[in-house]
Amino acid sequence: MSGDALQILAPGPLATVQDLGRPGLAALGVGASGAADRSALRLANRLVGNPEGAAAVEATLGGLAVRALRAVTVAVTGAPAPLSTGAVQSVIQLAEGERLELGTPPAGLRSYLAVRGGITVPEVLGSRSRDLLAALGPPPLAPGDVLPAGPAPAAFPCVDLAPLRTPFGGEPELRVALGPRDDWFAPEAVRRLLAEPWTVGAASDRVGMRLEGPALERAVGGELPSEGMVPGALQVPPGGRPVLFLADHPVTGGYPVIACVLRADLDLAAQARPGQTLRFRLARD
Repeated sequence: MSGDALQILAPGPLATVQDLGRPGLAALGVGASGAADRSALRLANRLVGNPEGAAAVEATLGGLAVRALRAVTVAVTGAPAPLSTGAVQSVIQLAEGERLELGTPPAGLRSYLAVRGGITVPEVLGSRSRDLLAALGPPPLAPGDVLPAGPAPAAFPCVDLAPLRTPFGGEPELRVALGPRDDWFAPEAVRRLLAEPWTVGAASDRVGMRLEGPALERAVGGELPSEGMVPGALQVPPGGRPVLFLADHPVTGGYPVIACVLRADLDLAAQARPGQTLRFRLARD
């Protein structure tokens, strides 16, 4: 069965539709976007039997409330928000008219609500993801919005519960590779990047995580011609405090990048919430 599946009653601080994004369009000035925590999106889809890249709802800091417009199978993963029915990382059956509400997670930032059949809002450039920087894809969800879902896949997974991932709290450690412009910084700046704790700033969003800590001193003055940017780039503006680019990052930038967080650690980075501290560690081969 396909058709209207969920009605948004409350979106919380921010709720958007996300899939695995629209890679391969950087030459056209279009970033990949997609789920900030890709492993959580993939797991939610696996729990309900969808292809891993099916579109789902990314909810920021809980507060999402939905009503089932027909009987649906859903799963919530990512930040462990308390649920009004069922449990995080389990398969949940919602009857027609039943509500599902996400509370504020005690740790972590982003939760993912997948519906069996996948959310089937119209695609833009091959993806259903909302890119906040480029304003592409379906707008952020608002009360009264109705989300359609596609037909249920033929196969159903033989698991109804997945183990919780490594706790989202504490002081995450993100692995980095130096460069490509670490030579633009004083040796002490590189040492500070790897030795000091960094606090996630309140202005952080899906575009980038603004970090508070010691200023990283430049060794080379002047301006840098714009260069291509990737998720995980630690770009350092003139103030010296790095910005960690996330899912909706710009495709180019003119400030030097001192290091890049490994792709494997970006899902963990996407769950760090404002006020939380983290550290960077040099990746070893």
